[in-house]
Amino acid sequence: MEHEKIVVGLDIGTTKICAIVGRKNEYGKLEVLGMGKAVSDGVIRGIVTNIDKTINAIEKAIKEAEDQSGIDIRVVNVGIAGQHIRSSIHHGSITRTSTEDEITVEDINKLTNDMYRIVIPPGSEIIHVMPQDYIVDYEEGIKDPVGMSGVKLEADFHIITAQTNAINNINKCVRRAGLEIENLILEPLSSSLAVLSEEEKEAGVCLVDIGGGTTDIAIFHDNIIRHTAVIPFGGNIVTSDIKQGCMVMNHQAELLKTKFGKAIAEEASPNEIVSIPGLRNRPPKEISVKNLAYVIEARMEEVVELVHTEIITSGYDKKLAGGIVLTGGGSQLSCLKQLVEYMTGMDARIGYPNEHLGKSKVESVKSPMYATTVGLVLSGFRAIDERENRYNESASEKPGGSRLRREAGGDFFKKILDKTKGLLIDDIDPKQTY
Repeated sequence: MEHEKIVVGLDIGTTKICAIVGRKNEYGKLEVLGMGKAVSDGVIRGIVTNIDKTINAIEKAIKEAEDQSGIDIRVVNVGIAGQHIRSSIHHGSITRTSTEDEITVEDINKLTNDMYRIVIPPGSEIIHVMPQDYIVDYEEGIKDPVGMSGVKLEADFHIITAQTNAINNINKCVRRAGLEIENLILEPLSSSLAVLSEEEKEAGVCLVDIGGGTTDIAIFHDNIIRHTAVIPFGGNIVTSDIKQGCMVMNHQAELLKTKFGKAIAEEASPNEIVSIPGLRNRPPKEISVKNLAYVIEARMEEVVELVHTEIITSGYDKKLAGGIVLTGGGSQLSCLKQLVEYMTGMDARIGYPNEHLGKSKVESVKSPMYATTVGLVLSGFRAIDERENRYNESASEKPGGSRLRREAGGDFFKKILDKTKGLLIDDIDPKQTY
């Protein structure tokens, strides 16, 4: 494992805080070395509301992941979600001085970096700038303009912003837990890395990640992300409805939802009764599974309706050949797939993060509820690969560049990238530093 790349994903969710330690095996698949999770009490709808509770949960999850993997975790890739997330399309352009030279990667980077300077509402920060289609000298629909000749380079950009305070609170919690943030990534983007195939992104697909506090949406078409949205409803609001509708305790409502809940009331047996232990010296409470299903169906119909509205708003409702992919803990609700297909008229499937996973120490990581955390690890590897490619390109452009690359060889990450906040490992002991 010497000089091997190890990446940690940290998902600060509404119901759980989860950390996954992963490395790539010889086949390019993700091998999970360790996983830790803790109950999240200090986060509501993706926003940190109690700093101390969140720090304690992060520390607990990281400690469990460290013990399982034998790796000393220092740097993490963190996900961000919440109803404060906003996405918009902006147009940018640059005019090049020379018509003779080809458009280079530097030109693309200059255009992209310019977008970070656009005016956004006060109290917000840009977290992602993603190019859509490029335009070269008014020629539209260009996917990759590098190597073309042209004076005016334009592009439409999908820009995602988040509240500055929400970002600062996440940073504060992670730092106080003794960690550094390598990348802050929008959670539906990381989930899409874990559960969507390239064919689906090409054909057009809507990812719906149903978490505890929020439902995150990401729409892809022609391999480009076209629309993102966050709906402030998730699995917790269903539990809350059951708690009120059936007059039970919160933990009992959660168990009723996961063990007996159905998203379509017609599928529930009218004769099935569940007995819940009563409070002190009170008789047990009997709850009809059919009535339980009616409570769940009412709320899930509302969530699916909001998802469908977002799809229509994006303008891609008739272009998604890949249909809808449901993931996250809430996607495990019985009959939800059928409800989504019935209400939207689109194909649906449950997204499991299996495609990119190799043999792992932790089997439970294959559940949809860990799709975001697996995606955060995968996005960490993608960032490393991009840095490696950039270094190789710059090295090959210098005199003797091939010699530079050859010298780096197997020690590439040891010599060159160990400065990148300790993301990469030099020597791994039973308790190695990362």
